Amino acid sequence: MSDGRSVRLFLVDGTSGGLLTAEIMNWTGTVVAAPRSLLAELLKREETTGTGVYILIGDDPEQLGGTIVYVGEGDDVQRRLKMHARQPEAGGKDFWNRALVLSSKDANLTKSHVRYVESRLISLAKAAGRAKLDNATAPPLPRLPEADVSDMEYFISQSLIVLPVLGLNMFRSSSLTSRVGSADATSNQNALSGTGVSPLFELRLGRFDITATAQEVDGDFTVMTGSGARPEWVSSSHGYKVLHEQLLADGSIAVDETGAAHFTRDVPFASPSAAGAVVSGRSCNGRVQWQIVGTGETYGHWQNRGVEDVPMEQIDD
Repeated sequence: MSDGRSVRLFLVDGTSGGLLTAEIMNWTGTVVAAPRSLLAELLKREETTGTGVYILIGDDPEQLGGTIVYVGEGDDVQRRLKMHARQPEAGGKDFWNRALVLSSKDANLTKSHVRYVESRLISLAKAAGRAKLDNATAPPLPRLPEADVSDMEYFISQSLIVLPVLGLNMFRSSSLTSRVGSADATSNQNALSGTGVSPLFELRLGRFDITATAQEVDGDFTVMTGSGARPEWVSSSHGYKVLHEQLLADGSIAVDETGAAHFTRDVPFASPSAAGAVVSGRSCNGRVQWQIVGTGETYGHWQNRGVEDVPMEQIDD
């Protein structure tokens, strides 16, 4: 069973869409976030007056449900955020609607430390491919003593626990290999209990000789690199048709000289039905169509495993 973590969220103004702070027990780091409309209140926070890393988040108008992100650092985060709040013609950034600041409660972060964290977060966002980066370049990692590198990697690892809790998934790797190791049918009989990892699923389109494989990891249903897919949408117009076209346009699905299509990277989806629709080129009931490799058990049946065995509490009328 995996180790539990306690993430403490504090809604400063008592609303879910307002200013909030987040921290993990026994971690010196702290996170404070706010919508752009509350930037003035964020700038009054002590966390923004010193050295830290900041993240600007906004919607990508060129991609349905897409996100644009900018990662920066500074000795005076408050000043940097004020600069980014200017009009574009004055050197500001117009895309963002939310800001988040990573800092340390013990004030031990140096300029080199935050440059290291900034560089690593940019690299992680690029590797994940979940959001469009507004950063023109990725700064090189600064040279740090070995002990400081270890400390900053721990700082980053804790940040990567907190950020998804706040809805920021752009730094989470979409690569199943890097997150859970290789999966195969021989190890698939065990559901990797307690790790947040599912068995290996497959979807077959026998008529077209297409097979796709996927796993659910930490809530993402991720189709694996090399999986087959229909090269075009063949059904009536549907919301997933746009997603299918986007993945073809950005190269996540490539069509070879024979007309066959395949995934060029691990692609996370919000649901097995979304993944199945993109693979099939038409609407799909993913709970039925995705089946465990080697057993044929459907995703829906696997998802409900053990539910009937949970005893119901006896409630007196």
